[in-house]
Amino acid sequence: MDERYPIGSFEFEGDISEQQREAWIQDIEGVPAKLKAAVHGLSEEQLNLPYREGGWSSRQVVHHIADSHMNSYIRFKLALTEDNPTIRPYYEDRWAELFDSTADIHISLALIEALHTRWVILLKSLTAEDYKRTFHHPESGKTTPLEYNLGFYAWHGNHHIAHITSLRNKL
Repeated sequence: MDERYPIGSFEFEGDISEQQREAWIQDIEGVPAKLKAAVHGLSEEQLNLPYREGGWSSRQVVHHIADSHMNSYIRFKLALTEDNPTIRPYYEDRWAELFDSTADIHISLALIEALHTRWVILLKSLTAEDYKRTFHHPESGKTTPLEYNLGFYAWHGNHHIAHITSLRNKL
């Protein structure tokens, strides 16, 4: 197993069905509880251990999920209210090194729970046509449909939860 991608990389091609979108929404809805379960009982020392050599600590992963999912939520809202907006990329590796990524994880766990509650309300309200709306990523040069972004972030939460659970298994 590649420790960087314990559940594999996100890959999806072809038409995205309503059933697939619903499954991805359920994945996003489940992230807060699965993340809380993954970190439950880890000591402060264990939270500061990297999940792999050269990787982030579980603490940084929790804060990263909050940062990343906030950005994705905003990208959804931009794409729903503007015509193919160019989104603002950010340096996630640099964000993970900022001082707030050393904070108590319960701050980000609460943020993730509230954010995902709002996000799922929005996601469940969208039509199939809404999911075809797009944003432009200036670094990749790609135009991304919201339905693809939905799948990516369903994977993203589970991907990082697996980093934490893989560390738990090593401990």
